[in-house]
Amino acid sequence: MYDLTNKVILITGASKGIGAAIAAKLGEAGAYIIAHYGSDLEGAREATADIPEDRKLLISADLGKKNEVDRLWREAQSWRGQIDVFVNNAAVMRSKNIFYSEDDEWDQVWDEALSVNVLAPARLMRNAVRHYQKKGGGILITLSSWAAQRGSGSPNLIAYSASKAAVMAASKTIARHFSKENILVYMIAPGVVRTRMSEDFAALSGGEEAVTAGLAMKEWVPPEDLANLVAFLSTGECRHLSGATLDVNGASYLR
Repeated sequence: MYDLTNKVILITGASKGIGAAIAAKLGEAGAYIIAHYGSDLEGAREATADIPEDRKLLISADLGKKNEVDRLWREAQSWRGQIDVFVNNAAVMRSKNIFYSEDDEWDQVWDEALSVNVLAPARLMRNAVRHYQKKGGGILITLSSWAAQRGSGSPNLIAYSASKAAVMAASKTIARHFSKENILVYMIAPGVVRTRMSEDFAALSGGEEAVTAGLAMKEWVPPEDLANLVAFLSTGECRHLSGATLDVNGASYLR
């Protein structure tokens, strides 16, 4: 178990899937948890159920709205007076047949992906950098995707894969230019993770058996694997790993 006692950690998209697993794991390690959620309050409560009340704060914010993104950061920072780790996890993935949809639907899918998956995280990372500069350092952890590097397995996820590549590039830029100020940045690129979002995608891509057949381990990545990795990175014990992209896909995509 990693010791994250007294670290204040903001996690976006903490009400389900990967984010929920991360919130639970980091809380178990002793951190103060700021769990962001969109509209699923019950999910956020369930994810943080085992964390003492005085060590958690749940904040709802629509990441598609700039004023909500700014409010999220203000409330998160003001709670304990600082943020030590920002886990950039929240994202949307719309599985629609957009290549043959009307232009309005194509535009809607792209606008949402760019707004929630790129512009909101970039805005939060900008706030984090400025905050870390004042406090002498901090950690940024971005959950990207193997789709950012290999392209999506479905053409209908073109907006999602492009947005994940964009937020990865933004994170790398921060890593390159602010590491000298003790701002550590790590990127995680998961493969097929056992989440509702992946299950919905599999249902439209030949079913779970077809997806699983293409994986080296013949199994999906459990969210807990990613939570364990985030817990380690949150310690900051391996400073010179900053800037690295960590693949978590069970040997299904090797670079």
